[in-house]
Amino acid sequence: MNKIELDLINSIKDSIKKRFDYEPKENEVMIEIPKDNNNGDYATNIAMRLAKVLHKSPKDIAGELIKTLQEEVNSVEKIEIAGPGFINFYMKKTALSSIINTILEKDCQYGENDSGQGHSVLLEYVSANPTGILHLGHARGAAWGDSVARILKAAGYEVLREYYVNDAGNQIDMLALSIKARYREYFGLDFSIPQDGYMGKDVQNIAIKIAQEEGDKWLNEDDSIVLPYFKQRGKELEIERIKNDLAYFRCSFDHYFYETSLYESGKVEKIVAELKEKGLSYEKEGALWFKASEYGDEKDRVLKKSDGFYTYLTPDIAYHVDKLERGYEKLVNFWGADHHGYIPRMKAALKALGYDSERLEVDIIQMVRLVENGEEVKMSKRTGNAVTLRELCEDIGVDAARYFFISRALDTHLDFDLGLARKKSNDNPVYYVQYAHARIASILRQMGDFHKQDTYNLLTSEKESDLLKQLSEFPNVVAISAKDRSPNKVTVYLQKLAQYFHAFYASCKVNDPANPELSNERCALLKATEITFKNALDLLGIDAPDVM
Repeated sequence: MNKIELDLINSIKDSIKKRFDYEPKENEVMIEIPKDNNNGDYATNIAMRLAKVLHKSPKDIAGELIKTLQEEVNSVEKIEIAGPGFINFYMKKTALSSIINTILEKDCQYGENDSGQGHSVLLEYVSANPTGILHLGHARGAAWGDSVARILKAAGYEVLREYYVNDAGNQIDMLALSIKARYREYFGLDFSIPQDGYMGKDVQNIAIKIAQEEGDKWLNEDDSIVLPYFKQRGKELEIERIKNDLAYFRCSFDHYFYETSLYESGKVEKIVAELKEKGLSYEKEGALWFKASEYGDEKDRVLKKSDGFYTYLTPDIAYHVDKLERGYEKLVNFWGADHHGYIPRMKAALKALGYDSERLEVDIIQMVRLVENGEEVKMSKRTGNAVTLRELCEDIGVDAARYFFISRALDTHLDFDLGLARKKSNDNPVYYVQYAHARIASILRQMGDFHKQDTYNLLTSEKESDLLKQLSEFPNVVAISAKDRSPNKVTVYLQKLAQYFHAFYASCKVNDPANPELSNERCALLKATEITFKNALDLLGIDAPDVM
């Protein structure tokens, strides 16, 4: 919430206390920006909300409040009652323009706030198995999770970004066998990829790399030696490639947590023992089961199969207990749509073990569909395989990829329009925003230096007021986006900011030699707008170019 809105809300609260001896509840007094400027710069419906409480008509309440507000609010030019009891505020132009110096002074920190109050959050996202190349679903989760982390930090939260590496279990055994098969293929020998093995080009490349670096030394070794080596080397190279692709996508992590560490530390066995001791498990048909149905899940779940191997659930329980024991107030996971049914069983496990399951929150990532010329694109034109994160970015650019992935709410299916993403026109939303920033940068280069003023009294046009109000909204947008984990709200803000800037530029002459005072003030306004564009784009991991 910006200072103007906060001051108005506090003044309204004070007026209510004075006139009606009533203490407004938290969030009872609300301020909004009217869609039509004829209805003022800000408006509140508090008179209508208090009608039942005060047993008065909304118009009578509004009339009483205005008497006090007109005496006490210095930043308001005029206050009017509209419709059934709205109170509309017409601000003094100097009040609106005060945001310019706030932005100039805070610069790259403008938009940051303390709405998070230092609360700690552990974000886990992407967490793709180290057995293949990152695809579009991973890309959407990476762009979203990374942007959420940036926004949470800007809102004053303590954030840890974590990638969970599933480097144990059958899929890693299959990786080793697949590498062995491709390694034999390299030397022209008979080979057989297992039924559940990996056919991807990345696995073939790993085998080729090992063969070229180490020769045929592994051809005559026993599997008890070969497979553990291929397993470890394969994991290392797959993780290295994943890290490189994520870095290319401007997505970084504070910590990579390896599943194998849970076994090495004995935490998996400890969890199983604790479930047994508390009577939360039972044996049936040679398997060990967790009584998940008693804690909100639809049925009981297997912890250890009859063959003696743990299911995916068991180390995952140990992992989430480890996260909670690290002291984070909230655990947030971004999981694919196929994991929707996994949420209640994980919450059931935490609840059964005595933890507050509400500390775990899971946001589901819906599917992505690539579309070009109205047709769905399922395969890469270059390789004939599914389109990967890196290939998409090499086609349309990292900026467009991240922006498009973030622009729609995570729980909605996304039709990703490749043709639109490639366009260099205002039809492309990321181009529209970046072009606004580049145009401002160009104007400021042409104008040269400007001087900051104590007040900006000449910015009185409707287009200037619209732009100033939109600039004031940015810290509030950051706070709301952090609270809701919704970076798409930042893209909505950016589109509006670009719209207001372009409208201002079309109607207001910035460089006017005949009016140097006004030119200076408009130059300051543009600098504040440039800073806000850059800060908002940075929250999304997107460049703010000076030239396009």
